[in-house]
Amino acid sequence: MRGPLKSILIIAATASVAGCGQNVLGSFYSEAGSVIDGGDFGNTTMNNTQIQSGQRSYAVSLAHRFEAEVPSTINFAFNSSTLDAEAQQVLNRQANWILQFPEIQFRVFGHTDLVGSDAYNRTLGLRRAQAAVRYLVGRGVNRSRLQAVSSLGETQPLIATPNPERRNRRTVTQVSGFVQNNPMVLNGKYAEVVYREYVDSATERSTLITVPSQAKAEE
Repeated sequence: MRGPLKSILIIAATASVAGCGQNVLGSFYSEAGSVIDGGDFGNTTMNNTQIQSGQRSYAVSLAHRFEAEVPSTINFAFNSSTLDAEAQQVLNRQANWILQFPEIQFRVFGHTDLVGSDAYNRTLGLRRAQAAVRYLVGRGVNRSRLQAVSSLGETQPLIATPNPERRNRRTVTQVSGFVQNNPMVLNGKYAEVVYREYVDSATERSTLITVPSQAKAEE
């Protein structure tokens, strides 16, 4: 039994090494990029590979990133489209994020709770969305990038209740697509966005320190 078993193990090990060697040599002599990464080098590499190969939409990827990195929702008082301090803080964060990606368009949806008629709530939801858009524009976002202002009225409540509910009185900001004819549209080249952000983050911020002159120091 020992002889045959030992021979089988040697043959199996040799075949495994040979197969591994074939994969390595095949990857080495193949055209660059011919072997798609399956995720062995981390999520970032896999994400970039999938976008480059068309397996993932760049706009969808940014939409997920927007929702993960900044709050997409603000809330309102009853029967109001006025932005309170908390809503303004959220919109400030949204504006800062949006300004990093001048090639992306956004859409703002306005919602209400279930109190009042459908027609009135659609108008109120629209006013809330317009208030959010005006604030984002005031923070430096180009108005043309806010592609459309849509109101869903009372048709999509988060909490199903006929009573006043603050969580239903909201606007939601979402990525909607690319700015048409924008020279920075990347057509799936997500790595260029990463590189652009990397360069910006590595840029040294100079600080000027005023040193009083000898004469003033003695005075």
